[in-house]
Amino acid sequence: MNQDHEEPRMRAFAVMWDCNGLEAIREIVDPAMKTWAILGNKPVPRENFNIEHWKLRARFNSQRHYEIYAIGVDGNITQEDIAEMFKQDPQYAADLIRARGEKLYSDRRSADEKIAIF
Repeated sequence: MNQDHEEPRMRAFAVMWDCNGLEAIREIVDPAMKTWAILGNKPVPRENFNIEHWKLRARFNSQRHYEIYAIGVDGNITQEDIAEMFKQDPQYAADLIRARGEKLYSDRRSADEKIAIF
C-alpha cells in the first residue's frame, strides 16, 4: 500500500460549541507528521487556527457559555462526521466529547445555576 495515501491511525480535533450549538471543528496536526514531511521534502501540513484565539473569544463572550475540547478519534473519522453528529443529536455529541475528550476551556453553566423568574 502506498504510504502517501494511507489514512492516519488516529486523528485529533479541536471542537468548540456554545449554548447556541456547534461553532467550529478543526483538525489538530500531529507534530510527527510535520517532522516526516520536512524530512521527506514534502509540503508541511499547517493548522488553520489558533486555539488561543478561540479561548479569547470564549472569555469575552461568557454569556454564550463556550466549551472547547480536544478529542482523539479513529483515523477514518472526519471533521464532517463530527459536524454531522452535532447536527443529528447535539446533546449526545457534547456529552460524548465531554466524556472522552480533554477540556481546554469551559464556561458551562452548571445544573445549579437556574434562572429564577418572578
